[in-house]
This record gives sequence, C-alpha cells and structure tokens, in this order.
Amino acid sequence: MLKMFSTQLSGLFKRLQDHEEFAIEDAARLMAQAAVGEGAIYVYGNKEMGAVPLEAVHGAEPLHRAIALDAEKIEQVTIADRVLLVTREANDPDAVSIGQKLVTMGVPFVAVSTVQADEDGLESLADVHIDLKLTKGILPGETGERFGIPTSIAALFVYYGMKFAIEEMLVEYE
Repeated sequence: MLKMFSTQLSGLFKRLQDHEEFAIEDAARLMAQAAVGEGAIYVYGNKEMGAVPLEAVHGAEPLHRAIALDAEKIEQVTIADRVLLVTREANDPDAVSIGQKLVTMGVPFVAVSTVQADEDGLESLADVHIDLKLTKGILPGETGERFGIPTSIAALFVYYGMKFAIEEMLVEYE
C-alpha cells in the first residue's frame, strides 16, 4: 500500500507542477513584494493545513518575514503585507471570510485550495489561486471507493515551490 501511495503522490506532484507552475511563480512574485519591501508575509492554514504556517514560521528553514495568521490578527495586516491562505477547499467559510476581509482592506493574497466545481470561493477572491485538485482520495479501495486525501502534503509541496522561487527572487533583488 505504501508503494502505491508513493506512486500516486508522485503523480499528484507532477500534475501540480504541470498545471500550477505559472500560478506558483505568480504567487511567489506577489509574496516577494512584501519580502523586499516594508511588509510581512502572513500565512494562514486551517485544520490540517496548519502544517503550512508551522513550516513557514517554525520549520528548519523559515520563510523570510513569515508570520502565522489567525482570524484575530487580520486587523494588523496592512497593504504592504501579503497573505498566503491555505485551506482544504476553496469554499471553506473561515478562509472565504478572511479572503473577503483582505479584499476589502486592499491586501493582495494568494490562496491554495481545491476548487469545488459547484461554488465560487477563494479562486474568485484571490489575486493568485493555486488549485490542489484533490477532490477525492488518491488510492482505490476494494469496493471502488477512493481514500487517502493528502491535502497537507500537497499544500506543503506547493509552499516549497513558492518558497524556493521567492528565495531566488530575493537573491536576484540583492
């Protein structure tokens, strides 16, 4: 089972690279604006996506100027800052509420989530949206069901893609 999971993860990473590469680059450019200016990069992740702000702030190689964001801190964000919102689904009510506040405040932000076909959500609010494309599990069950939805793993893959691009941009800027 582990080998099949590994194979499916590799396929997921390849799909994200192939389909979201330009969005990841655009997201990195947007985040780099805060890193080279006077701003901070606020990172919000709810539920299992809390792994992303933890990695960005407390990981072995923290993201330059990263600050974990929760709903109570939203008022301290300024237009010089940039925000990365990471959630399982693009229509998550808490993340959409934060996204709407950011739009009202004029703060540019990137969202990372899976778009639900039937609803508008973060993909219509964010300056850049990266679709994780995880609408079902990646492993087949014995009765045809799917299981194993590695949303936080996929989000961390996207985060690292953005982080590496931001670091390259910062080196070029200096």
